[in-house]
Amino acid sequence: MVGERIKLARRKAGLSLQGLSDRLGGSPTPQAIGKYERGETVPSSVMLQQLAAALNVSVSYLMDAQGVELSAVEFRKHASTTARERAHVHTVVLDWIERYLEIELALELPSADWQRPLAAPRQLKTIDGAEALAEDVRATWNLGLDPIPSMTELLEEKGLKVLIQPFPLRVSGFTCIVKRPRNQPDVPVIVVNSAVSLERRRLTLAHELAHRLIEPDCLSEKDEEKAATIFASAFLMPRTHLKGEVGARRNALGYSELIELKRRYRVSGAALLMRLRHIGTISDATLIYAFQSIARTWRTQEPHELEPQEQRGEYEKPTRFDRLCYRALAEGLISLTKASELLRQSVSTVELGLRGPSAKPSGAG
Repeated sequence: MVGERIKLARRKAGLSLQGLSDRLGGSPTPQAIGKYERGETVPSSVMLQQLAAALNVSVSYLMDAQGVELSAVEFRKHASTTARERAHVHTVVLDWIERYLEIELALELPSADWQRPLAAPRQLKTIDGAEALAEDVRATWNLGLDPIPSMTELLEEKGLKVLIQPFPLRVSGFTCIVKRPRNQPDVPVIVVNSAVSLERRRLTLAHELAHRLIEPDCLSEKDEEKAATIFASAFLMPRTHLKGEVGARRNALGYSELIELKRRYRVSGAALLMRLRHIGTISDATLIYAFQSIARTWRTQEPHELEPQEQRGEYEKPTRFDRLCYRALAEGLISLTKASELLRQSVSTVELGLRGPSAKPSGAG
């Protein structure tokens, strides 16, 4: 697996065998690197360190000590993701999940357990069954009908592992399974691109949750995507609550009203309009007119974004992994250096997070 990790990291960096060799000063040669990747030879510990530095990954990532691999990864937004983009995503996710599993092991926490709202994935006969599925999940999780303040916090609270990182824009998000050796249970993971707006990230998180709850292959691939979209909208904008806010039937909608509604449900303006049509509050004609008038740019440009462009990815950030690292550090289960390695932060930054701004740095007299 060391060879496969080297290949993934090289592709993530956009380097050919020759390019990686050149970055390392010509040694090892492209032929030698190829042998590493094919598993014909194994790099020394010194060479592993040099490869890790050249590829901007950790030595522990290249060594693949936990033997994990990603399974059932589907890039949903565009089928035209490049090999480099796929390698980039795989490398980032594998590096993160290995650190996540390592800290859970140190704290003796179960990694695969999550509060499944269903005993088994639901077999849908039509895409419209996704509406009832969303209602059932909300009821099982006791969410009521109010808008969900944080999708990220909700999913982490239910035990799902959520990674939100900047990825190429052709990658919106996906759900995948982390396979582990020695018959250890699989670990479900949801990955979302932080480069997109907060409104879209929330919809993507709900969309990917749907893929964990719908029985695979019960619908065509295209219909499963439609069902997941219906689920996401129904989960974030429950029919009964939305109709209570807007009314059962409307012939016209005002700009300010729509902006306040999208802020209330924390969804995109376009998704809100489509949801109003789906539940029958507005007609096709009203929807078309809205997209031709007050909402004519909403499909490409989000009105009154909830998250400023300069802070993209800062809202609804996953926090559980960081909290577990600081918990293990505070309890003396890992060292400051190890916490720094896991969190990918400097020792001084981690120490500040542990002791607080008023504490003296280590070694102060």
